[in-house]
Amino acid sequence: MARFNFRLPDIGEGISEAEIVAWHVKIGDRVEEDQQIADMMTDKATVEMESPVAGTVVELAGEVGDQVSIGATLVVIEIEGEEHAAAEIEAEAPGAAVIEPAVVESFSHPELATKPDPLPVRAEPVESLPSSERKDSSSASSGRTEEVARHVLASPAVRARARDLGIDLAQVKAAEGDRIRHADLDAYLRYAAGQGYHAPYASRARADEQIKVIGMRRRIAENMAASKRHIPHFTYVDEIDVTELERVRADLNATRGSRPKLTMLPLLIVAICRTLPDFPMLNARYDDEAGVVTRSGRVHLGMATQTDAGLTVPVIRDAQDRNVWQLATEIARLAEAARAAKLKPEELGGGTITVTSLGPLGGIATTPVINRPEVAIIGPNKIVERPVFRGDDIVRAKLMNLSISCDHRVVDGWDAASYVQALKKLLETPVLLFAD
Repeated sequence: MARFNFRLPDIGEGISEAEIVAWHVKIGDRVEEDQQIADMMTDKATVEMESPVAGTVVELAGEVGDQVSIGATLVVIEIEGEEHAAAEIEAEAPGAAVIEPAVVESFSHPELATKPDPLPVRAEPVESLPSSERKDSSSASSGRTEEVARHVLASPAVRARARDLGIDLAQVKAAEGDRIRHADLDAYLRYAAGQGYHAPYASRARADEQIKVIGMRRRIAENMAASKRHIPHFTYVDEIDVTELERVRADLNATRGSRPKLTMLPLLIVAICRTLPDFPMLNARYDDEAGVVTRSGRVHLGMATQTDAGLTVPVIRDAQDRNVWQLATEIARLAEAARAAKLKPEELGGGTITVTSLGPLGGIATTPVINRPEVAIIGPNKIVERPVFRGDDIVRAKLMNLSISCDHRVVDGWDAASYVQALKKLLETPVLLFAD
């Protein structure tokens, strides 16, 4: 028998370490070649790690939430046929691993080598009940059910809701891909209702739970804290009459054919791209350590997107070169990739300005947090119908508040207000969006 050290490879330019966000194996598991063993998160994206050899897992380098340095051992796999294995590894993964005949190098947490409890595949709430009592209260059959459910892909929120409803996730079919979402639970409940199932009422009091902040949630926490700590924000809000813009959007959708349905977002992005050349201080990135502001000649527009794992910001490259239909197509593609956790690293960085929208939940006004090192972020709010005066008449109008947050070290209040007025002119007179 030989032991194979699978070392964490270089998975991104300039990345020195990655976070373990999910294990797909545990100590004692048999793995096959190319089987997925772990998900590792960098500052840019989540990367799936696959085993280069077949064998039995004997050691893991940490728990979910731990950081592993590039080149450090991630998994130790016991394999058969030392000479054959060594030749195969040299051909397929040079420099990525080391075969040691009997002993592997020690980890900083040696107790992981003999830890009997399987590590969770996805981040799970830590129950307040002691582990010994949890084990004593579970039967062998429930243990098997939990093991199956553990390997079902779902966010912590979906898992918590399924527990509250008494739903076994292993019985729920995903509509898209392998990940169970809230919509899949709703579909299951509709089907179950026809079979006489009634969801239990939620209790008025629940036990406290501790949730480890890891993965995407930790990245969001770190980025937001850094943004608020380093950037002196100010927010400007103005009201925009989008009655005519909504009429134009409806006309375009009526003749769209096979093209994607237009939302407000592609039209707003066209307006942003048309107005930014006159306000270059907003389409910029600020390196506060070097004291340098880079004003971008292109619009690489970040699009804040809510996913089951948390908020992520894919980037529409060269938005200024795309028409409204091309923008709608790219928005749909990036949003789907973000929700499926399949964004490429190059689709997550290099933005020059960001748009964030809560859609119909947009509220009256927002004060969005800047996506550092950018210097501005734009937040459209929900559209409401209200009576307005036009001359001596009172008419029904569709109104939307538009928020912009700026870095006051780089952008003055006059700049932000002037820019929103330029946006307002285009959005209230949408024919200008399509004029040369």
